[in-house]
Amino acid sequence: MDHKQERSLNLYITRRKVKAALQGLVYRICQVFPINQKKVVMWTFEGGGGYGCSPKYVAEEILKRNHEGKTDYRIVWIMKDTKKEFPEEIKKVKDTLWNRAYHLSTAGTWVSNTRTFYGTRKRKKQNYIQTWHATICIKPIGKYRGNLFPKMAYLVSEADSNIIDYVLSGSTWCTQMYRDGLLYNGKIIETGTPRCDVLINQREEKQKQIRQEYRIPPEGKLILYAPTFRGGSQGGKRSVSTEETTVDFDGVIKALEKRFGGEWYVLLRLHPQLAAKMERLRIRKNSGNRLIDVSQKADMNEIIAGVDAFLTDYSSAIFEAALLEIPSYIYADDMEEYIADRGRLFFEIENLPFPAASDNQGLVNNILMFDEEKYKSKLEKFMKETGVMEDGKASERVVDLIEERISLF
Repeated sequence: MDHKQERSLNLYITRRKVKAALQGLVYRICQVFPINQKKVVMWTFEGGGGYGCSPKYVAEEILKRNHEGKTDYRIVWIMKDTKKEFPEEIKKVKDTLWNRAYHLSTAGTWVSNTRTFYGTRKRKKQNYIQTWHATICIKPIGKYRGNLFPKMAYLVSEADSNIIDYVLSGSTWCTQMYRDGLLYNGKIIETGTPRCDVLINQREEKQKQIRQEYRIPPEGKLILYAPTFRGGSQGGKRSVSTEETTVDFDGVIKALEKRFGGEWYVLLRLHPQLAAKMERLRIRKNSGNRLIDVSQKADMNEIIAGVDAFLTDYSSAIFEAALLEIPSYIYADDMEEYIADRGRLFFEIENLPFPAASDNQGLVNNILMFDEEKYKSKLEKFMKETGVMEDGKASERVVDLIEERISLF
């Protein structure tokens, strides 16, 4: 970084700090209102997500207990687009500074899968639960990015971690990684990952549901392609890649049908921050009606629960697909470029249990040569080494924690 770039970055950071300080004053004003311990505020992907990820499953458990008369919590969900579908029992709130400040300042509990908004202030007797939006990771986060971790991202992460009460973990690997990954020194509780509950508890239901929703024959076979998020830089302005997807979907479909039989369909799931720009993404071959965009579906794990195979580049979702023991593949045709931008990966790709390829021919070969027995053996060994502890009861444990905390006030 040259002197001009460094000066520009420092100016950007100064502006963000001033803005955060001013926003903090709004929170101070809203703190004149009392805290309602029965009020739970949630958000996903910095307000850009919908009803999905781990907060969704915590909300589902709360609503279930409300319906049974065991609890009477009120859930408020902060979002940028209030047109998104939510259960009618959840109050949708537009993501504005005053709305955030008021609802966050008056809620007994916060549940999120991403950082709070820079400048957020939390009060005593409030409970902030960070679920995060990944399980075991391939791509590095936080301090593991080294010099590639943007200074502004460091400041935002540090400010958020200082007010978190609990971080949830679904493995001993995550428990150890989160210290430097999230810049966090507080309590980490091994509840399991709420968004993984659906994979264990609703597999058959979601298999039927996803086929009905997208008018796929009941006997149709599905592979989900979910590339990871790209974007962010030391320059301060976050961006989202809209470059061409180079996967040869026609070749993938033919290989799947030859190896496993049946009629296969590809479900394309882009990261929530990229899905809105779907029209700018160029797809290599359209594969007729066999390529279906499911990017607008708020919850990816509902999709994973219903598919028969999984494909990604560096997304942590592959480890969640592994809970189902379905064939899962890595297609990484830009690894050197990706590492140069993101930092060294947590794992050497060849040491993972998933067949990996750097080009389409390699991907096709991995599908055709897939050895199910060898794959499951590698999965079992990997899950044991990383201490994965998903059992479908994570959401219950999290709501138990909320109730326990509230009983103290």
